[in-house]
Amino acid sequence: MQLITLLFLAMSLCVDSFAVSISCGLILNSITFWKATRIGFSLAFFQALMPLIGWFIGKRIEFIISSFGYWLTFSLLVIIGARMIFESLKKDKEAKNKINPLDMKVLLGMSIATSIDALVVGISFAFINVNLYLMSFIIGFTTFFFSMLGILFGKKIGLRFGNKMEITGGIVLIVIGLKVLADHYLLIK
Repeated sequence: MQLITLLFLAMSLCVDSFAVSISCGLILNSITFWKATRIGFSLAFFQALMPLIGWFIGKRIEFIISSFGYWLTFSLLVIIGARMIFESLKKDKEAKNKINPLDMKVLLGMSIATSIDALVVGISFAFINVNLYLMSFIIGFTTFFFSMLGILFGKKIGLRFGNKMEITGGIVLIVIGLKVLADHYLLIK
C-alpha cells in the first residue's frame, strides 16, 4: 500500500478522535497542554494498537477467506465509512457536555470507542500487502496530531466542524475501499 494511501487512511480513522477531542476542548476550555497531551496520547495509542491486533486476528483467519479478502476489505471499509457518516449526522451534542474526559474510565472508554474502526481495518489489511508497523505508526502519529489540534479547536471555535470532518473521513474510507477493489481487479487483468 502506498504511503499517500496510508496517510489518507490514517486521517480517515482519526476523525472520530478529532471530533472527540473537539468535545474535550469544549468541555475543558481551560485545559493545559499536558492534560491535552494525556488525552491525545491515549487516543493515539489505542488507534495505533487496534490495527495491529486486527491484523494478527486477520492473519489467523486468512486461510479461510483468502479467496475473497479483497471483497472483505472493500466491504469493511465501505461499511465503516458509511457508519461514520451516519453517526456524524445523528450525534447528540448535549450528551458530550456531561462527561469529564480526564477521568481515567472516560478516557479509556473514549480511546477504545474511537479505535474500533481501526481494529476492523487491521483485520481487513491482513489480506493485502501492507507494512504493518509503518501503518500503525502513521495512524498513531496522525491521531495524536489531530487530537491535539481538535482540543485546540474545541477551545477556540467549538463544534462547528466536528460532524463535517467525520463525514469527510467516512467518504475517504469508502474511496479507499473502492481503490482496494479497483487495484485487485486491475491486477487480475
